Amino acid sequence: MAVERDVFGISGPTYLKPIDWNCEHNRRSVAASLVQAVYVLERDRQLSRLSVEALAPAWWEFFHFELIRKLIDDADMSIFGAIFEFNPPSSEEASVANAPRFVIAFRGTITEKDTISRDISLDLHLVQNGLHRTSRFNIAMQAVQNVASVFPGSTIWLAGHSLGAGMAILTGRNMVKKGVFLESFLFNPPFVAAPIERIRDERVKHGFRIARSVITAGLTIAMKAKTEGNSQRSVGEESFSILSSWTPYLFVNPGDHICSEYIGYFQHRKNMEDLGAGFIEKLATQNSIGDLFFKALGWESEPLHLLPSADLIVNVSPSSDFKYAHGISQWWQPELNLQSSKYRYS
Repeated sequence: MAVERDVFGISGPTYLKPIDWNCEHNRRSVAASLVQAVYVLERDRQLSRLSVEALAPAWWEFFHFELIRKLIDDADMSIFGAIFEFNPPSSEEASVANAPRFVIAFRGTITEKDTISRDISLDLHLVQNGLHRTSRFNIAMQAVQNVASVFPGSTIWLAGHSLGAGMAILTGRNMVKKGVFLESFLFNPPFVAAPIERIRDERVKHGFRIARSVITAGLTIAMKAKTEGNSQRSVGEESFSILSSWTPYLFVNPGDHICSEYIGYFQHRKNMEDLGAGFIEKLATQNSIGDLFFKALGWESEPLHLLPSADLIVNVSPSSDFKYAHGISQWWQPELNLQSSKYRYS
């Protein structure tokens, strides 16, 4: 028997008809649904749900998308992503001016026997700032590059959840360095740092953040002094100003410790500027203690969570538990209580 979460008619946003491509809620819901489609594609594969028994197609066909390509991991042969092309009926063509032509979506970790080993391994690579060294990233990056080069000027969205959001961040960042800016929907993206946002006492929380910024800035200055004269510059120095023009949408839930630190990351940057300590925070926001540690060991490191700019959307609606707070389904629910903030690095 199919799990309800996989059945679009039960769990999907069936109320979205027709789609208003100028509506942020509609756009977010479609992006999240296409990420869910990738999850269901992989579960269809694992459970041998074929042909009419397959549940995944409803997640894209409802919105008039076609599945162009499945992205297959070369290590476990699982489906970790998909490329969808929008193909609206002629009767709706006049109302789809802001719709994407392509959406490239990435799922997160699936804790089933066919995928758990590979996915957990990739989670560890992400924590160690080494996702860019994996074959899954190479496959994803090649797919994104191919679509962007074959269809130049087309509107392309990136979308991902959890580990998949990390993959979307990494591919999006690399495309920015090539001069291509892709609209990106990042659901519950992992923030690899101590979850200070979980501290309830605001004074203690603020104190921890200031201490971390001062330590990170100090270590950054020390590392610069040690490598002075070396032509190799840090990722932050080389790309932070370039990346600042890319403003992905970050969708986070304060009840999800995997992503909630983004709330404090951006707010603290503003607080430090207000305190007149903007110079310290400029150094700290481009680096992390973990990143500096890996670099000191001579390891190549690219921390995904250090983003210069973003539109941060926080779901402050009540969450029943961590599973829901970290889940993808929350993002297409009607009547969400969302708080949005725009952060721009300068």
